Amino acid sequence: MPSSTLPSIDNLRCFEAAARLLNFRAAARAVSLTPAAFSQRIRQIEERLEVRLFERSTRSVHLTEAGIALLPAARACLASASACLSAARGEAGKPAIDLTLGTRFELGMSWLVPLLDHLEEAHPNITLNLYFGSGPELLYRLRVLALDAVITSARLSTPMLDAFNLHEEAYVLVAASSYLADRPLDTPAHASAHPLLDIDEELPLYRYFAESPQAPPPLRFAAYRFLGLGDAVKARVLQGKGIAVLPRHMIKDELDAGLLTPIFPNVHLLSDHFRLVYRRDDPRRSAYEELATTLAAAPIH
Repeated sequence: MPSSTLPSIDNLRCFEAAARLLNFRAAARAVSLTPAAFSQRIRQIEERLEVRLFERSTRSVHLTEAGIALLPAARACLASASACLSAARGEAGKPAIDLTLGTRFELGMSWLVPLLDHLEEAHPNITLNLYFGSGPELLYRLRVLALDAVITSARLSTPMLDAFNLHEEAYVLVAASSYLADRPLDTPAHASAHPLLDIDEELPLYRYFAESPQAPPPLRFAAYRFLGLGDAVKARVLQGKGIAVLPRHMIKDELDAGLLTPIFPNVHLLSDHFRLVYRRDDPRRSAYEELATTLAAAPIH
């Protein structure tokens, strides 16, 4: 391919920002260009490559198949260009890497945000940006290259993703102690008097109980309520509005204080792991491994 057909590094940088943020105005700010100048850069790279990289409307931006295919190579090219600059300047150390890391709101605010200073000190070449979302949304954005990596305990259902384990996550089926005093749940038949609370209709929390080999026959609950966030589920359980499976680390203080009571305590619920998930075709695997080692050494409270 003649060198004249190659996209410029600056245009690749604009493409990468747009692919990462899926918002042209935000991407323009990230690379210090006006929206008009930024759009011109995207047109230039699309014309140079003779492919459409984005589907754009007044409300949304999405990568095309060509854009999805280009992004890992573009990032590798930008990393190599950065390494060339460092080598020319005689600068030691690892190339600078800019990562957007997705996670759930609760885990991000309680664990990841307090760790940011430590992560920056341990990995000065890595700049971390955060995105909060639900488990399925995070994995979708990772698959379409809108995120670089994700911290989640959600199940991986595609071979295009790989992961490093960070922390084991244990779960407990609980209700408020005051709630159970009025309506016990000691046998499967009692379940019909209780609402089950969970994040969404797929019951991602309850499955840790239901799929345990020691679980009783399927329980029939009075109702099902979906609250979107683990913190919202916890709040409603503490208010006596039903029962739920919750991560033990999230409710340790309430269990110790007797505010929450385990239900069917002889059933050993399935456990899971928080994982740092990334795309198998991402050339920055070594950076994710280093980041995962630091995260695994930081306890989740």
